[in-house]
Amino acid sequence: MAGRRENPVDPAAGPAQYLAHELRALRESAGSPTYRAMALRTGFGASTLSQAAAGERLPTLPVLLAYVEACDGDREDWQERWRRVTEEEAGELRPDDTTAAPYRGLARFETQDERLFFGRDQLTDDLVHQTRRSRLTAIVGPSGSGKSSLLRAGLIPRLRRTSDSADTQASARPGTEPGAPLITAPASTRHNSPEAPPAALRVLTPGSHPLRTHGPRLTPADTDPAGGDTWLIVDQFEELYTLCRNTNERIAFIDRLLAAREPDSRLRVVIAVRADFFGRLAEHPGLAEALRDATLLAAPMSTGELRQAIVKPAQEAGLIVERELTTRLLSEVEGEPGGLPLMSHALLETWRRRRSRALTVAAYEAAGGLHGAVA
Repeated sequence: MAGRRENPVDPAAGPAQYLAHELRALRESAGSPTYRAMALRTGFGASTLSQAAAGERLPTLPVLLAYVEACDGDREDWQERWRRVTEEEAGELRPDDTTAAPYRGLARFETQDERLFFGRDQLTDDLVHQTRRSRLTAIVGPSGSGKSSLLRAGLIPRLRRTSDSADTQASARPGTEPGAPLITAPASTRHNSPEAPPAALRVLTPGSHPLRTHGPRLTPADTDPAGGDTWLIVDQFEELYTLCRNTNERIAFIDRLLAAREPDSRLRVVIAVRADFFGRLAEHPGLAEALRDATLLAAPMSTGELRQAIVKPAQEAGLIVERELTTRLLSEVEGEPGGLPLMSHALLETWRRRRSRALTVAAYEAAGGLHGAVA
């Protein structure tokens, strides 16, 4: 390293070259220590430190601070310099950018976001399977585990595709040409089939007066007897205990949901409840009995699933995520309570500061990282 001349940099050629020029000046003022000597002082490799002043791209903050310490520079001063430069390098915020963001931030996924909803394929499969087996199903998980997104961007699109598939198959059957009567199975064999297309899909949250507010929606749709079930998806079921103060109304609302278990029911119910309220469901004996074998846990994402949730939305938008950023996010999010919305928000802020087609570590750090992005 000592005898190798560094390529010249132009401080007017952009943020990366400017910072490289300043770092070289700092190193020269410290007596031009070799990168090997600097490495011994910092614990970072000589090549990593030399790359920090190469001008090809901005160094990460830890590398820059190690470089500065090895040259006896002022950490606070250089940290502030780095933040100013990374904001410029990352393209700043783009208020005039009309491109649709590939990440949802702190917001939940909606049904129209299905193409960006990655990492929960297995859980979606499990939920669909469970709802086919049980007329009343509960999905349980801690706050921030993605239950609302699972229902809207996972389950509902699957059910709608079932409906589209059934329509396509029906149109292909003999006797379904234009003007011909539609051939359907008898009501007794179709309407209780979990595979039948939904007659209706209704999504609600209980609120403070669940029965008064949603009473009419708890009744199955008035459709042809040969049609499918009405699917009732009750999100944030814990509102029955946090917002509804009337015990009798709470019990009556649950009783209406339990009607889905009647032999001739045309209703199929899915509820999502926060894990710390799961025990409250046992207060209603009928609900406890119904969910004995009909409860699914929203477990934390595996490493592979998290990687999909990081990389795939960017790919869908024609972007790339730096491998170093993916590795860092995985290490920071795994085991972090409520980490999914934090990760999504940090990625959204990184996307807003993206450099061309790349989401970089520099942009991520400029956004504040996993926790600073929210602030």
